[in-house]
Amino acid sequence: MKFYNQQHKFYCGIDLHARKMYVCILDQKGRTKVHQNIDTDPKTFFELIFPYIQNVVVAVECVFCWYWLADLCAEHKIPFVLGHALYMKAIHGGKTKNDKIDSYKIAALLRGGNLPMAYPYPAKMRATRDLLRRRMHLVNKRAELLAHIQNTNTQYNMEEIGKNLGKKCHRRDIAQRFDDPATQLAVQTDIELINFYDQLLPKIEAYIERCAQQHDPNALYRLRTMPGIGYILALSILYEVGDITRFQTVQDFCSYARLIRPKKESDGKWAGTSNKKIGNHHLKHAINEAAMLFLRRSEMGQTYRLRLEKQHDKGKSYGIFTHKIGRAVYFMLKNNKPFNAKKFFGS
Repeated sequence: MKFYNQQHKFYCGIDLHARKMYVCILDQKGRTKVHQNIDTDPKTFFELIFPYIQNVVVAVECVFCWYWLADLCAEHKIPFVLGHALYMKAIHGGKTKNDKIDSYKIAALLRGGNLPMAYPYPAKMRATRDLLRRRMHLVNKRAELLAHIQNTNTQYNMEEIGKNLGKKCHRRDIAQRFDDPATQLAVQTDIELINFYDQLLPKIEAYIERCAQQHDPNALYRLRTMPGIGYILALSILYEVGDITRFQTVQDFCSYARLIRPKKESDGKWAGTSNKKIGNHHLKHAINEAAMLFLRRSEMGQTYRLRLEKQHDKGKSYGIFTHKIGRAVYFMLKNNKPFNAKKFFGS
């Protein structure tokens, strides 16, 4: 957990929503200068903060609608702090809660150097990262449709389809396997939606590849030297990581990617685990996918994983291997070096 502890003359805390925002500005002595509920209009906000613009810092909780406020502050060179939503919830929880109280607490945490920070992702890469996330959502929906066809076949205790339904030529006569017209219509609906996704996804991927030219092509090449990481998966990892230098250690990176199980201790005793969902689940998914594809394509990887399974159970061996993949990704990006199989399996 990192805190913002720089000193300013004024501290602005904002409880931000889609249509309204409660703004609270405190001075160095904690006196309230502004405490007002306004519309989420850039012009209105700028007029409100203008008398303090020379030495003010703006903080907002990491909610879905913070992009425009970060861009506005960057345009006028106002320091902007993005508060970590889960950490802030633990720190400023109280019996009574409303927008006015929340905005004051954000400003007070900022003034006291106790505001936990999240990473404000750079604006120039933000839209492409969101498009990559949207593509992943659509790919998952397509997979759900394919699974529904298989489940329907199992539901009626029919023979296995025995074909890869991911290929269009294998989906043509699938609906006719079923006798009931309603079941046929349900399966045919799944097939038509899958065909639509098959037309849409290549367009999205082509656009992402064109936009990705602004990213470091050498970093893309280095990631693709690891077995199992293709072009789209390498892009997903790069855009979720952003600036690798923001992680001081490899453990910080693995914690952000949810590859480490957090532990709780009290009085030197183990008190369970918690906060498993703090981190980037998109990056975790990408690294897990890379680990599974690595095992498919590398005999050395399969041998190494089986060796881990003899020491631990099967599930834990996969977790250890995925953690090792995450560490390798970090050092490849940090040291600007391609994948080295000898170092990876040497330990």
